[in-house]
Amino acid sequence: MSADRLPSSSGSTPHTVAVIDIGSSAVRMEIAELHASGQIRSLEALQHPVHLGKDTFTTGKLSTETIEECVQVLKGYRRVLRDYGIDREDHIRAVATSSVREAANRETLLNRIMVVAHLQVEVLEEAEVNRLTYVAIRESLEKLGSLNEDETLIVEVGAGSTEVLLVQEGHVTLSKAYRLGALRMREMLEVSRTPLSRVSSVLTKQVQRTIDQVQRTIPPEPVQRMIAIGGDVRFAVNELMEPDDEQRLISVPIKQFAQFAKELVSCSVDEAVRRFRIPYQEAETAGPALLAYARLAESFQVRELLMSRITLRDGLLQEMALRGAGAARFQEQVVYSALRLGHKYGFEEKHAQHVTELAVKLFQALQDEHELEPRHELILRVAGLLHEIGGYVASQSHHKHSQYLIMNSDLFGLSRRDTLLAALVARYHRRATPKSTHPEYMSLPTVDKLVVSKLAALLRVADALDQNHMQQVRRLKIGREPGRLVLHIRGVEDLTLERLAIRQKGNLFSEIFGMQVELRRDTAQMGARNAG
Repeated sequence: MSADRLPSSSGSTPHTVAVIDIGSSAVRMEIAELHASGQIRSLEALQHPVHLGKDTFTTGKLSTETIEECVQVLKGYRRVLRDYGIDREDHIRAVATSSVREAANRETLLNRIMVVAHLQVEVLEEAEVNRLTYVAIRESLEKLGSLNEDETLIVEVGAGSTEVLLVQEGHVTLSKAYRLGALRMREMLEVSRTPLSRVSSVLTKQVQRTIDQVQRTIPPEPVQRMIAIGGDVRFAVNELMEPDDEQRLISVPIKQFAQFAKELVSCSVDEAVRRFRIPYQEAETAGPALLAYARLAESFQVRELLMSRITLRDGLLQEMALRGAGAARFQEQVVYSALRLGHKYGFEEKHAQHVTELAVKLFQALQDEHELEPRHELILRVAGLLHEIGGYVASQSHHKHSQYLIMNSDLFGLSRRDTLLAALVARYHRRATPKSTHPEYMSLPTVDKLVVSKLAALLRVADALDQNHMQQVRRLKIGREPGRLVLHIRGVEDLTLERLAIRQKGNLFSEIFGMQVELRRDTAQMGARNAG
């Protein structure tokens, strides 16, 4: 694995954890020691082929036989976990990707795993996969000397989809998944019974359609480098190079890589197994995947192609090792993504930033009342920054347009669920409060409805404090009295407009928190001025 391999004596006493990846062609488990410093020492890696992707991408559902095979593999992994003494649920993270996510009967598999293997499996959305990819490769990116100047395209051609990240000046500016996967392409060839002589041309056309989509979303500036990650890349690294085990990024001449991909695609799967001595399931995907990487690199005319051996499991382990230490940097990326979206729709940045700061200040001061998680603060930040972007469509009912634009935009680092929450919080920053006639709100589970109401209540108060969009309320002290939230404001002579706005928008806050909002001029400041 790509994480640092350190002696067990490093740092304080480590704890042992496991991550499990239920992929399209195999079920993999990594066991590692995590040190207090955030460093990782790999102990054991297990892999067992299970053809979940072959079922999902051909029939749309998992067969009974495949489900039972997967369950038995995980049951065996559970025994290994017991041997290592890993029994705490917060020391185990099991995830599944596209082959399970897209299966019509995925709940059958998840329920069987819970009953037999006693494992709770999290089905990852594309946005979460991209986020974990960024977590895994972030350190390697930071070590590239020209990261702050160069554009870097990070690509993983998986079995079911292709994940793309664009990093510009150290920020993730594009995070998107495309429905192009190596196993999907292989199944398409088999279903259409494409002769070997036409495989290369058929695959090239299929790949080009996705490249056209990617190029429509990538800015026209040249991409300096492309980093290819994934299992098929690790196979190519071992065939083309003799890399150091600790080398994280391996530079490969693009022409040499493209020639190897072309050579591999011209082989049948059986021939690839014999020639390269790789498992059958890897031989199925390697050719299509490497061809996709090569065509992407050529289409974008990248100057440098780097191959990385990081995995999804590296991202999972890094996240467990950091235990929140990297949260601030990740939040910066999410906020940057929201700001880019705001600029796209011509938002009033000073107002959006100011309202967001006030809303976060209220969130932090009222932690005991709302009892929400840190991720909810991030959702509030996004909603605050984007609450008025709907004005790009029309000033009338702009809150509804804001909801629509947020829901239908790609925000790096937010799942579909969190994006919906942010969209609804933005919608309820004015006028109507959540109602049973609002379909998106009613689609939420009760716990998320309450989250939306709490965050929207805070955002409405914050927005009322900048009703004139002049950012006058800068010095704010938050206090509580029986039945009241008292906001002591300095430096504003006349609070008439803000008090009127609070009366109009503060009803949701009163309903949720059971307190009236009262604005007061800071008397201490007034006394000091009079004394002077």
